[in-house]
Amino acid sequence: MKIYTQRLDPAALSAKQQAVIDDQKQAHHFLYLDFDTRQRSRFKAQTQQQQAVGIDLPRTETIKNGSVLANNQGELIQVMAAKQALIKVTADNSFDLMRGAYHLGNRHVPLMITPDALYFEPDHVLEAMLGQLGLHTQAVQAAFEPETGAYKGEHGGHAHGHAHSHTDSHGHSHAHHSHAYAYAHTHSAQSDNGHSHSDGNAYD
Repeated sequence: MKIYTQRLDPAALSAKQQAVIDDQKQAHHFLYLDFDTRQRSRFKAQTQQQQAVGIDLPRTETIKNGSVLANNQGELIQVMAAKQALIKVTADNSFDLMRGAYHLGNRHVPLMITPDALYFEPDHVLEAMLGQLGLHTQAVQAAFEPETGAYKGEHGGHAHGHAHSHTDSHGHSHAHHSHAYAYAHTHSAQSDNGHSHSDGNAYD
């Protein structure tokens, strides 16, 4: 099994490296990973061609959509952000949308921001709160690339338990399982909900 240990800057690839990535895209040889998986530094996954690979990166930042990884032999693989279940937030005006962003940010929720909508991972308590603020929510499937900043670097050890210890009764703590080289949540281009779970499978 190939193990990828380095991050490369996609903008700094040589012409030869870019050609390799382009060929892989044509052959559907890349990784589709959801946000939860892309926060981790060590895991197993399967490419779109069902080839098992290992990821063993320094604990730095979340793997971004379009990131290129390399192994010690110089072989490359690109990571694409998989579509996943999200809540889309819209408003009748920009002020209300800013209010929604403020309240979600105050709860340390990973949040993707676009000019006309906010996106976060499903949470019925947060949906209810936003409804009370007059915002509109909708369940969608989309790639999730939340803002970094306040929580940047906090996910290196995958300790993002969403531990909302706020007084608005939103006190649920999502205790995630250990990810010691467990299989990642991999996605097929044909079925974005096709998680392939095989937890606890350590590298050989």
